[in-house]
Amino acid sequence: MLVLGDPFAQGAFGKLYRGTYDGEDVAIKLLERPENDPERAQLMEQQFAQEVMMLSSLRHPNVVRFIGACKKPMVWCILTEYAKGGSVRQFLSRRQNRSAPLNIAVRQALDVARGMAYMHGLGFIHRDLKSDNLLICGDRSIKIADFGVARIEVQPEGMTPETGTYRWMAPEMIQHRPYTQKVDVYSFGIVLWELVTGMVPFHNMTAVQAAFAVVNKAARPIIPIDCPASLAAIMTKCWDANPVVRPSFDNVVRMLENAQTELCASIRRARFRWCISQPMTTE
Repeated sequence: MLVLGDPFAQGAFGKLYRGTYDGEDVAIKLLERPENDPERAQLMEQQFAQEVMMLSSLRHPNVVRFIGACKKPMVWCILTEYAKGGSVRQFLSRRQNRSAPLNIAVRQALDVARGMAYMHGLGFIHRDLKSDNLLICGDRSIKIADFGVARIEVQPEGMTPETGTYRWMAPEMIQHRPYTQKVDVYSFGIVLWELVTGMVPFHNMTAVQAAFAVVNKAARPIIPIDCPASLAAIMTKCWDANPVVRPSFDNVVRMLENAQTELCASIRRARFRWCISQPMTTE
């Protein structure tokens, strides 16, 4: 039995509710079909069908788990697992836009990269990868969500409509040029910067100003001077203006794993230096 609880988020076509289904906590996306706007209703139906198709075909620890969907004349719904920790953006906001410890940030980034590598391996493009669409589950793992604007990769000439969110959007998408899966890699570079800094990208600009700066001034978020070189290199490669230069997510995973190994070794060395610096005590 499905029990509808309180709403906790709102999107373009409806609201997200917390609820239970057969005793399991679930997130319920309720979509209300516009009665007097056929064009908007058609777009909503297209996105509903796309999201259900994709979610039902994805099985990965770092992709939100699909539970079910129903379609009635005026109200449609999609059920997925409920993420108790909210989104990564909410997590960073609760920390007052301060970054998490670097080892946690890298672990979260790896979760996202592994989930995206799986999706890209199936030929999918997310097209709206951002911290709001990354959910923190009870075991603290990160899961990719919100596939309403995701697509199956087709010939480049068929992938020109603008979609996504400007602050995370690749320049070729902003300019309505043909694009590939590499738009998700660009967005990941921005997400990695968010995880390392805790800040909102281009926070001192409006979304439109950010889009203009990215396209016309090659603007990118400023990487902090204390950011490890390995992570700075990943960001820079991911958000390169040339999609061909951007790495695949399989390569991003390998680079992050190497960065994680270096970080763990650095932490161990720091702890060792601290221990030997402490004065010895005698009875």
